[in-house]
Amino acid sequence: MKNHATTLALLAALALPAAAQAEPVIIKVAHFLPPVAPMHAKVIVPWCDKLEAESQGQLKCQIYPAMQLGGTPPQLLNQVRDGVADVVWTLPGYTPGRFPVSEVFELPFVTTTHEASARAMWDFVETHAQKEFAGLKPLAVWVNGPNVLHFRDKQVKTLEELKGMKVRAPSRLGNKLLAALGATPVGMPVPQMAESLSKGVIEGALIPWEVVPATKTQELTRFHAESGAERAMTTATMIYVMNRKKYDSLPAELKKVIDANSGREFSAWVAAQHVDADGVGRKITAEAGNTIYAIPAAEMARWEAAAKPVTEEWIKETSAKGADGRKLYDDAVALVQKYSR
Repeated sequence: MKNHATTLALLAALALPAAAQAEPVIIKVAHFLPPVAPMHAKVIVPWCDKLEAESQGQLKCQIYPAMQLGGTPPQLLNQVRDGVADVVWTLPGYTPGRFPVSEVFELPFVTTTHEASARAMWDFVETHAQKEFAGLKPLAVWVNGPNVLHFRDKQVKTLEELKGMKVRAPSRLGNKLLAALGATPVGMPVPQMAESLSKGVIEGALIPWEVVPATKTQELTRFHAESGAERAMTTATMIYVMNRKKYDSLPAELKKVIDANSGREFSAWVAAQHVDADGVGRKITAEAGNTIYAIPAAEMARWEAAAKPVTEEWIKETSAKGADGRKLYDDAVALVQKYSR
């Protein structure tokens, strides 16, 4: 009996590592928008479901929308680097200066379609911007749809009409673009925008169509100016990144699941979800009876000319830091062109 009990105890002890190994790995995913936002419902939730299915339940997500882990949107980057969250979706533009090279995709009139620009940005980051992702594993990088100018009370068609208007910008370069066009830029994350519009703190906002439903922008503004140009007036870069230590801690078979659900084509797939979301936002705005219009081509040519100093300043600033700003810009434009064919 004593030998039998000893054998059972030994078998139980040997089984412990296997039992522990069977415990699923929890991936904490954080972002700043509510669960109704397309990025949550159409990208993050399906991504998490795929991880769980392809890992046979060994990877499970806990999703924390609307900053449920605390802090503010600009702090998401620190949260994932510090391990407070394992994965975050955020905008580099919320932390100016931390992604000085990859922000080239936010320069005026660089990007084209969602998917082409996403593939271009992934290749560009792989070649030129790895240092900006220290401590992180990029899962996807992309740009959202062409930003549209949404105005509260005034239809703006010319640079003269835009002059002096207080307009929300999504990023450092968005601020510079608005200033170059003669507006007064006001930088702020999306969650602050709705209140600022409703109170008249700002007179307009530079955002893509997809953000409209979640922020009720169609109720807070009446006029919506699209550029109508082949290349977007501006966009915001976005990143979906994982804490590098968390990734490195995974067994090889679970790393393969993560790898299979990240990369250039995943970036393009994420960007494609923005196309549908843009369509929804535009449709809701039209149904609200608001005025949607395109800036006339001749006038847009004036806007492009006014925006050129923003690009030249970026090239000069980047070169002053030791990089070849002109080459970085040219490479980004060439990659966008390559994938736009």
